[in-house]
Amino acid sequence: MDERLFRFSMQFNYAEYLPFYRGDIDRIEVRSYQGQVLWIHPRHFRRFVTASGLKGNFELQLDQDGRLLSLTKLS
Repeated sequence: MDERLFRFSMQFNYAEYLPFYRGDIDRIEVRSYQGQVLWIHPRHFRRFVTASGLKGNFELQLDQDGRLLSLTKLS
């Protein structure tokens, strides 16, 4: 299976992330450390949101068709 891994960081305070959380905005644009631009649905980040917002380094794994296999918070 041809899987692709992307690593990136993001930082939103709670107020900045709220439109994503409420569903007002349906995708988050991130740039991987390798320079690829990715569009990710905010629902995949909900488990990482705290009262402070969303902050950390992440690893995203996609299958050969671009479907999400895993999203892991590294730090």
